Amino acid sequence: MANTFDPASVTANWGFPNNMLVGPGRLEELPNACRELGITRPLVVTDSGLRDLPPIRNAIAMLLEAGLGAALFSDVQGNPVEANVDTGVATYREGGHDGVVAFGGGSALDVAKAIALMVGQTRPIWDFEDVGDNWKRANAEAIAPVIAIPTTAGTGSEVGRAGVITNTETHRKVIVFHPRMLPQTVILDPEVTAGLPAGVTAATGMDAFVHNFEAWCAPGYHPMADGIALEGMRLVASALPRAYHDGNDLEARTHMLAAASMGALAFQKGLGGVHAIAHPVGAVYGTHHGLTNAVILPYAMQFNRTAIAERMAPVARTLGLSETSFEAVFEWVLDFRKRLAIPDTLAELGVDTDRADEIGRLAAVDPPAATNPRPVTAEDLREIFINAVEGRL
Repeated sequence: MANTFDPASVTANWGFPNNMLVGPGRLEELPNACRELGITRPLVVTDSGLRDLPPIRNAIAMLLEAGLGAALFSDVQGNPVEANVDTGVATYREGGHDGVVAFGGGSALDVAKAIALMVGQTRPIWDFEDVGDNWKRANAEAIAPVIAIPTTAGTGSEVGRAGVITNTETHRKVIVFHPRMLPQTVILDPEVTAGLPAGVTAATGMDAFVHNFEAWCAPGYHPMADGIALEGMRLVASALPRAYHDGNDLEARTHMLAAASMGALAFQKGLGGVHAIAHPVGAVYGTHHGLTNAVILPYAMQFNRTAIAERMAPVARTLGLSETSFEAVFEWVLDFRKRLAIPDTLAELGVDTDRADEIGRLAAVDPPAATNPRPVTAEDLREIFINAVEGRL
């Protein structure tokens, strides 16, 4: 199928929710995107694993050739912490930069957006946690413009107005929010993601699926998010196995980038227990976020079964299943994970139950817990976590 792919079939400009340049080869438009936003000295933010790879080197060269004073910052870890943001802010100020190019997976994008927020602030970053009206504390005019280029199809951070940063003192993943953290321009170029290893493709792709699934299951009235979530799940179901088995399938890669952005749009409605647990697990044990979500998903589904069973018929039809029951969707999830070599338990990720009480407590105050389909307590979340470690379905 990759041999008959027509790049023009997935090349488009979207204005929802930001300016999005979609399709193979669109990375070449980065210098012009900077100019349109008045950025003359962009700070390119990525992680240490990407800094020496061709897409980053090419992007830096492209910016320099266009006469833009680009520099690179790559002190970003897998579960980013405040120190990553602080160092990035210092680099931004010392270099006299006037905009940020976020280039990478969710961690790099989150840190880049947090740097853009903090370059003009005097308060500590935790003062902008996504609680109540905290975002109004920020000097909005001092937030730097951001261009986002995702290299993975998972978090959808490129269409988000927040960043997830770990507080190392409390072991909490804190959602830092401001409306102006939304990147002004996004480049969804599947060629940038073509070199992603199969395992990372699977883990990040499952993150996109969980975003859409939990958004669909979240309580409340939001038909726009529901519609986006269903189509996002359909895209992941059809495209992720293709991208997993053939990393150069640019059509599948494009669909996955779209599905990731859609998941982040859909979860404006809410998330649930999967993310509530995955956030502290990542903060405490250092696990990959998307992979953690993928492992926890069926355990949370079982807990939420009574609350989500009636919501499964549209999901089943979207996935092309002949049966429309909870059991059919549940079995599909288990099979889909197996096809992508997702581990069955958190124990296989090096997670134990020694800190189960702490995980339950942290998960209960994590924002996604508030929109779990069933009311959920710290004890409930502790039990789901233990089940996911020990493999009790």
